[in-house]
Amino acid sequence: MTRSDRILGLVTVVAALAYLASAAQLETSFLSDPVGPRTFPYLIGAVALICGLVFLFRPDPDPEWPALKSWFSLAAAVVVLVLYAYALKPLGFLVPTAVTGAVLSYQISPRAVPALIAGASLSVGLFAVFKFLLGLSLFAFPRWLGWF
Repeated sequence: MTRSDRILGLVTVVAALAYLASAAQLETSFLSDPVGPRTFPYLIGAVALICGLVFLFRPDPDPEWPALKSWFSLAAAVVVLVLYAYALKPLGFLVPTAVTGAVLSYQISPRAVPALIAGASLSVGLFAVFKFLLGLSLFAFPRWLGWF
């Protein structure tokens, strides 16, 4: 079963190199922070490249693949996160983050009330950190409401 790990490693290496090449195309202005906008994409690309090389050159001889239920959970999480990314701009930060946090929390532990509390707490806590501590320009609610 080392073939599947090597294929995954090769795909990851190619994707990481494409991601790094894409990150190198980011334009930086002279007013940007000293770290620059390329640092985080470079870090993500480098970690992905290292992980791909490990899979490529040191494959697991007996890998254990997750059950089909886990693949559906992963696919659902990806769909929720993609919808979250598209919902942020028109709906603001708080509502999409609360819904996404609640859905992902429910996937981890399928209890509705704690999942709703976790989603709401995560949304408000992250908004406070991003807006007031880090100074990011986030909108709490849709702009057309005129709040925040």
